[in-house]
This record gives sequence, C-alpha cells and structure tokens, in this order.
Amino acid sequence: MPSHTLDLQNKTVLLTGASSGIGAALVPMLRERGARVALVGRSAATLATVATAKDVAIVANLEDAEQRLSAVAACISAFGHVDVLINNAGAGAYGSTVSMPEEVARRVFEIDFFAALHLCQLTVPHMPPGSLVVNVGSVGGQVILPWMSLYSAAKYAVTALTDCLRVELSANGIDVMGVYPGHVRTEFQQHSLYGAAPQIVSADGNRFTISSEECARAILRGIEKRSRTVVVPAIYWFAIWLGRLMPGILEKRLRRMMAQIGSAGS
Repeated sequence: MPSHTLDLQNKTVLLTGASSGIGAALVPMLRERGARVALVGRSAATLATVATAKDVAIVANLEDAEQRLSAVAACISAFGHVDVLINNAGAGAYGSTVSMPEEVARRVFEIDFFAALHLCQLTVPHMPPGSLVVNVGSVGGQVILPWMSLYSAAKYAVTALTDCLRVELSANGIDVMGVYPGHVRTEFQQHSLYGAAPQIVSADGNRFTISSEECARAILRGIEKRSRTVVVPAIYWFAIWLGRLMPGILEKRLRRMMAQIGSAGS
C-alpha cells in the first residue's frame, strides 16, 4: 500500500501544460523537491524558457492522439516509468451552449477531457504502486459556469473521470487527486478558443483571483499529502457546497449574473 505522504525526491513527474501558467510555476517547485520532470508543451520556444538540461522537454499538441503517444513514449524512454502524472493542459471557450460552433466544442473536449483520459490510459501501465494521478480540472467542473458552458461540461467530465479512476486504481496502489482552481492569473482567458470572458467574470476583476505560483503551491502540497481534492482558493468550497446543498439559490445567483452579462453586452 502507498505511504500517506509522497516524497518527490528522485520521482518521475510527467507534466502537461508545462510551458506557461500553473504548469510553468509548478516546474521549479517540483525540481526543488528533487523530482525528475518531463515537461509537455505545444511550443518549443516557450518550453525552452522553462526546461533545464536535466529535464525532458517534449513538444506535443495534445489534441493529436499520435502526439500524446509520442509524449508518453519519450518520458518512458528517458525515465523508465512515471510516479506522478499531472494532466494540467487545458483550453476554454466563452459563449452559450446553443451558439457554440460544434468544432469548437469538440476541440474543448479533446483538449480538456479526451487528452487527459488518453494520457491516463497510456501512463498508468507504467506507474508502480505508490504513484499518483493528478487531474487539474476547474471550479467550473464542480459548479456550472453558464458563460462558458461547454468548458464547464468538459470539466464536469474530468471530475467524473477523476472520481472513477480513484476507485478503479485503488487496487493498483495508485492514488488520484482532483484539482479545482478558481480564478488564476494566467493567459488562459486570452488564449480562449472562442469568444471572450465577460468583464464581470474576468480574472482581473475578481477579488479572489490568485497567482499561478499560489495555485502551484497548493497543488504541490496536495501531491505531497496525497490529497483527494484540492480547491484553490479555498473560498470556492462555499460555492461548491452551496451548489450541492441549495442548488436553487446558486442558480438564482447565476441567473442574475447572466442578466448582468447580457445587459453589459447590449
């Protein structure tokens, strides 16, 4: 059975979305703990600014199944196995359910859900007992975000995947952790696949927004403690429990927000 804590010294970590945002902030923290890191990112140029000579830098577009295969193969070739898989790559899209182009919706699910699923399928056979799978979802996978409904739907799927894997992989001695960030100061909103964030939900205007480094530290603590769930910032637990215990009240609040968004856009 795995230990109740995870010492990252000499452990192999496969991290997607490593070239910017939360992933880039997490990389030096993993190194400080003595981990061997395989970094996956779309851009060779930006990945080069994060990786060192000791890391394995893997350029891959995770929308492509063949490139996912190649990324895992490169990590296994370099290190032989994976102790921690961190599915951190993601993409968002803003707009209503009925107006979202189908091709955009499919891209959101490919990046946010199917890439994470496929990487788990490819990596778990190379993970010894005591390993950990980390799926970075979103508060939008716990509480609906009607201004980006397809993204929220994809992240709900990631939540379900994470919970199912936790049960399935317990027999293998592998733990599974779900991470649900709220507003984090990254370029996520600027890199939206479709639409733009309404001002009322912009990360810049949210007083609960945290930095990438704060989010990365919370993920690192969760990894070392083998936490089941990490919600960061913790204030978002209030919204999660409100949605579970009093969904009507939460939906009423969300309807008011959508009315404000509609008024601002008219």
